[in-house]
Amino acid sequence: MRQAAAVQFSGLETILLRAREDSVEFPYLLANHVPMVLIALDRLGASAARLEQWYEQYRESHALPPVPPPVAPIIRAAWTEALGDRTREADYRAFFIGETRRLGIDAVIRTYLPAMVNGLAGSATHPLMRLAYGVLKKDDQEVGTALGYWAACYLLLPSATGAAPDTDDPGKILADVGTIEGIRDYEPETDLLWHNIRAVAALPGFRPVIDRLAFNADTPRRMAATSLALFAGTMDFSALHSLTGMHWLRLVSPHLENTEPFYRAFWQVIASLVPKIGFPALPTAEALEEMRRRQAPAWTEIKRAAIASDDEHDVSLVFSALQEEEVWKDPLYRVVAARRVGLIA
Repeated sequence: MRQAAAVQFSGLETILLRAREDSVEFPYLLANHVPMVLIALDRLGASAARLEQWYEQYRESHALPPVPPPVAPIIRAAWTEALGDRTREADYRAFFIGETRRLGIDAVIRTYLPAMVNGLAGSATHPLMRLAYGVLKKDDQEVGTALGYWAACYLLLPSATGAAPDTDDPGKILADVGTIEGIRDYEPETDLLWHNIRAVAALPGFRPVIDRLAFNADTPRRMAATSLALFAGTMDFSALHSLTGMHWLRLVSPHLENTEPFYRAFWQVIASLVPKIGFPALPTAEALEEMRRRQAPAWTEIKRAAIASDDEHDVSLVFSALQEEEVWKDPLYRVVAARRVGLIA
């Protein structure tokens, strides 16, 4: 058994090494999920052969481009000057891989990530995903690459002002989005998630959203519960990122001195996606309890279905739901995971 595990680990490392030659995005401005999904598949129990197969089909079907050529080195004293410039992907990746080697994973995140909190929406939060999986794997290369990805795709949203919060309910923040002037007729550049996020965030009435939530030690749990309810009630693609994103934040948060700005910025992103989700009403407590009582397959069967899927979001959702259930002990995670991979309706 030890020998098989070693082969699988070696397979993951070999494929990740190749995958790092690919750009963090592919046309048109879509997130490359490969490294994160490979790590998830490995932890779900996929064989080395399946990792190889999954990577090759994804690379070919999406025509993954290589990392663009470098432009100029990023200077430590002026590292923020090119934030949001996708042409600097190679430069930022090289800079942050070097800084991760110099400082270590914990210190590099504490040193650099707070300055990029307001750009969390970049590439539809997938730099956060890559960072979380790098942290989970304790992989300097992945952490450095993720920070470079975050910097190159940085998308500035309104920052917190310190205005007094008016609710401790994350669900109310989402419910009230529908009252913002212009929210039902804004026009994004394309239907990309982050183009929708950017267009909604530009509405003047959206500006106060980031300050509204009263934050305390229980807020992350309530945000996770609301994200689960949102996805369970809609099974929507955009809502999926609320559930998975809370998992990613939980993995990264131990490496931050102050997590509140990141949770605020993330919830701002989810609020900006409410129109794309269709202005849903969250399920009632009774409806959620009924969902929890549904007969769902065991995790073994759900993991098997995720491993067999070529859909990156199947793998991402199942792995995040599995990890979140271990922490929050809510059986609804297993139900939505089974639904996502088509094991139950």
